[in-house]
Amino acid sequence: MFTRALASLRISSHVLRTGVIAGVALAAVAYPIAAVGGLALKAGAEKLDALPREMHITSPAQTTYVYAADGKTLVTMFYEEHRRYTSITKMSPYMRQAILAAEDNRFYEHGGVDPKGVARAFVANQQAGGVSQGASTLTMQYVRMALRDGARTPHEVLAATEQTSGRKVREMRLALLLEKKLNKDQILERYLNAAYFGHRAFGVFAASEVFFSKSPRDLTLVEAATLAGLVQAPSAYDPAAHNRKAAATRRNYVIDRMAALHFITPQQAAQSKKQPIVLKLTDPPNDCTSIPKSHNDWGFYCDFFKGWWLNNPAFGSNPADREDNLRRGGYRITLALDPTLQARTQRHVLNKQEARSKFAHGVVAVQPGTGRVRAMGVNRVYSLDQDGNGEHSDPGKRGEARGNYPNTVNKLLGGGDLPGYQAGSTFKMFTMLAALDRGMSLDTSFYAPYKYRSKYHTGWNDPKSCGGRWCPSNASKGMTGTQTMWSGFGKSVNTYFVQLEQKVGAERAVRMAEKLGLQWRTDIDQQQASPAKADTWGAFTLGVADTTPLEMANAYATIGAEGVYCKPLPVLSVKRTTGADLAKQGVKVAAPQCHRVFSQDVARAASDAASCVTGSGAQRGGCGGWSTAPEVRGIVGRPVAGKTGTTDNTRAAWFVGYTPQLAAASFIADPDNPFNNVGDWNSWKPIQTAAQTLRDGLAGARTVNFRPPSRDIVY
Repeated sequence: MFTRALASLRISSHVLRTGVIAGVALAAVAYPIAAVGGLALKAGAEKLDALPREMHITSPAQTTYVYAADGKTLVTMFYEEHRRYTSITKMSPYMRQAILAAEDNRFYEHGGVDPKGVARAFVANQQAGGVSQGASTLTMQYVRMALRDGARTPHEVLAATEQTSGRKVREMRLALLLEKKLNKDQILERYLNAAYFGHRAFGVFAASEVFFSKSPRDLTLVEAATLAGLVQAPSAYDPAAHNRKAAATRRNYVIDRMAALHFITPQQAAQSKKQPIVLKLTDPPNDCTSIPKSHNDWGFYCDFFKGWWLNNPAFGSNPADREDNLRRGGYRITLALDPTLQARTQRHVLNKQEARSKFAHGVVAVQPGTGRVRAMGVNRVYSLDQDGNGEHSDPGKRGEARGNYPNTVNKLLGGGDLPGYQAGSTFKMFTMLAALDRGMSLDTSFYAPYKYRSKYHTGWNDPKSCGGRWCPSNASKGMTGTQTMWSGFGKSVNTYFVQLEQKVGAERAVRMAEKLGLQWRTDIDQQQASPAKADTWGAFTLGVADTTPLEMANAYATIGAEGVYCKPLPVLSVKRTTGADLAKQGVKVAAPQCHRVFSQDVARAASDAASCVTGSGAQRGGCGGWSTAPEVRGIVGRPVAGKTGTTDNTRAAWFVGYTPQLAAASFIADPDNPFNNVGDWNSWKPIQTAAQTLRDGLAGARTVNFRPPSRDIVY
């Protein structure tokens, strides 16, 4: 491919100033260029002397396309200049003919510089008393584009575009050299992929899409002539402007030239000129904020993907370089986003909590064993415009800032720097895993009173303090009694898990959470999780730390994958638009990054206890007669494990559910004011949303049961 050939082509200035090619160029054009430009040849030569010793002509920027998991649904695009390289064999023959008629009808006759064209331009300009006609061939124009696109400094940009005889002589010399390396069809193909047609459309593919919403191969004679007419002056001949007269006049000129060159018949020309310019404009999306309104919820997933890209060293040495690579690299990216599951997930969320609510309600679905994120739904509109947002729910900020609802671009579901929300009793899973990993059995029992005086010290003014010790209580006095991991987890018995945490050590529970991907983003959480404080963090098991739905879904997915943790991954594949797979080139950016964090038996034991929560029932023990989310098994329609979670005064409510094939975490909370209570009456919403997401995400998939733990870890 010429793209790679030009990328490696190095033209040294001393070669350009010497040899037969330079001599031919000067002999052919010295007098006309000097006359047209009003400058001496000496001035041009001096300008050439100022060029860098080596010039690199690089391939132009290409648009990156981002698709959903089906490989067909376009999510968005990233570009600075919208273009996509297209073979000349996939362009309408009319396009080839029209551009030759409009720009260089002797293209296949000259050797890169057209002496007749130069002479003709010289005469025309002399008669006009100024520059009324140029002498650039298509090859020379392409050289100019390539030098511009390959410029690395402002000086190189100026050298590629300034109106001087020196620049023109340089273009001629490079054009002559280029024609020695490439055939005419190759040069024409590169030209048609580099030319600017207006509306940020570079190349025929982008122009066909922007103006006519079609492929270049499907362009009609009238459409091709319209596009070819734009190259000379895209703004002046823009057919999308209110007055199309100039565009039609220029188009008709191109059609007449096509007839004169016998590309078309006079009858075709006459009929084509009578036709109006009919546009079907497309505004290609660019970045996450311009996703079509009908799929606005994709914006949050797109933002998650973009954050993943900007933090991935495989795409550049720093975030700025990585974003430039995304916008210019010409990738075809297939996300892990399942468009069908995403649509259903978003519907479940909005059916329970409208977008204009100050409470955010959302869900994230993750595939165990890969970490691929299949859906991210939240009751918000992905938009930077906050003018119509509701008032801020934090009394201290009310009147100073608008609330982040319904419009926001905040990463409410995770994948960014926001701390997230307290997740309540869902954190009991980390304590149970730490205990199982240390060799404790599922039948480990403690008498769980309604209120328990722990070994952890706390302040005298703490509402849960008794004699300077932390004294948590259960949600109900009906939980009082001897509990095991099965019943303690199924009923969410606080005083059982505080005792279990004391026995295994709070620091081990904290470190288990870290192994499963949790990060501490607030000052207090970082301090409490530090080596000096972690073992005194008694309240950790009750979920007082902040986390995100993405982290929790992925953490529980690790249990579904029987102890294999995988980093959250938003992509299935990353390829070049040319079809080159980066994985085959040794860059495995789309491959799951996984490692084992605990044994299969630990995971199976945890799932056995977590099955008590959902109504699925344990395979090795007794669940104690009741649980906190028994309806989940019926909704999902297959064995499922999970955990509910509510914080003090129900400031947030959660449910995280999982099977061996899919995990989902759902929450409801106020992102603007974490002290704003969502209320007990809202705690059912995350349970149902997560369960419905699991059901829909597993529809049609075979049922995979949890494997029972070995007897060694049960008793």
